Amino acid sequence: MDWKLELVPVPVSDVDRAKRFYSEQVGFVVDHDTRIGKDVRIVQMTPPGSDCSIVIAAGAGVDTPEPGSVRGLQLVVSDIAAARAQLLERGVAAGPVQHVENGAMAEGPGEPWNSFVYFSDPDGNGWALQERPAEG
Repeated sequence: MDWKLELVPVPVSDVDRAKRFYSEQVGFVVDHDTRIGKDVRIVQMTPPGSDCSIVIAAGAGVDTPEPGSVRGLQLVVSDIAAARAQLLERGVAAGPVQHVENGAMAEGPGEPWNSFVYFSDPDGNGWALQERPAEG
C-alpha cells in the first residue's frame, strides 16, 4: 500500500499576499482558490512537478498554527543555481548556495544531495531548496 503525502498546511496572516508570493514569485501552480460561504477561503497550490501541494486558508473555523511558524519545508530541484537565480529574478530573498561541511554550513555547492538554498515567505515560514543528483 502506498502512503502519499498530498497536502501541507502553511499558516499565513494574509491569504492574498501569500497567494501572490507562492504563485507569482516562487512559481507554484494555483490548483484552486475556493470560498466557503462569506467567511472561509482555501487556496491550494502545487510546486511545478510535485505530487504534494500546500494549502493556505483563512476564516471562521479555520484552525491554523501561528503564521510564520512552519520551518523546514523542503523542495528538491535538479539545478540549485538555476532555481536560486529564478527566485532572485522574481524578487524572492533567497540565500546563497550552501552545503554542510564538518557539521556546519559552508558557502558553495557540495556533493550530491548536499547543496541548499534557504528562503522564507512574507510571514517567515522557512523553506529550503535541495539539489538532487542528476538522474542517469
